[in-house]
Amino acid sequence: MRLLIVIANPNQSSFSHAMAATAKDALLAAGSAIALHDLYAERFDPVQLTGEAANTRSSDLLVEQHCSELANADLILVFHPNWWGQPPAIMKGWIDRVFRLNTAYGYLVGVGPDGVPVGLLRARQALVFNTSNTPIEREQSVFGDPLDSLWKSCVFGLCGVTNVARRMYAPASGSSDQQRASSLIVVNALVAQAAQEALRKSHSSEQTILKVTLHARDHLLKCACPCVARPGRIGSLLH
Repeated sequence: MRLLIVIANPNQSSFSHAMAATAKDALLAAGSAIALHDLYAERFDPVQLTGEAANTRSSDLLVEQHCSELANADLILVFHPNWWGQPPAIMKGWIDRVFRLNTAYGYLVGVGPDGVPVGLLRARQALVFNTSNTPIEREQSVFGDPLDSLWKSCVFGLCGVTNVARRMYAPASGSSDQQRASSLIVVNALVAQAAQEALRKSHSSEQTILKVTLHARDHLLKCACPCVARPGRIGSLLH
């Protein structure tokens, strides 16, 4: 099972980083393979220089690495503060460059950009953890909590991730050590549970692929064509 953690907060001692560290520990305890990216620390370039149609590959090797890890992840975890109802600009650029055409979404044959895209991501579950200095009640009543629809509908939902859980920890400023410790316990529990669900779905998918492969093998073995019936031929198809 492959897991992806992405952090966007310029403050290395932020609660975003504390939550990400807690999540990483929970995932390591589950024996998972983790790709972790701190966008500020690795100086991710958020500037996308082309439009949608041309954004299918990049000369930036880091962008290509991110795209590969996103496409193959079974579970995606995102950590960032709420800035003006949005993620920090570096994370918006990460979305622009990495959730790209033919990596995170695509169009069926005959369907243009004005049609409905199809989600391509392997992951069916994502967790988003935000911090804010605005009390949650005011965030919802005054601003409508735009981050919720951004991640659940506009980003992950469009790209095929059907189960998106999001938690906002606020107000972060002035919170006590005890409050933060309690929040980290909740983060640990949420991540551990999500990892177990992702692992179960990953095993289920692998079993389905195996069944399809075995079915194809049996079909080929029954085929009268000599070029297909040769053991070497069968082996190369199933490798």
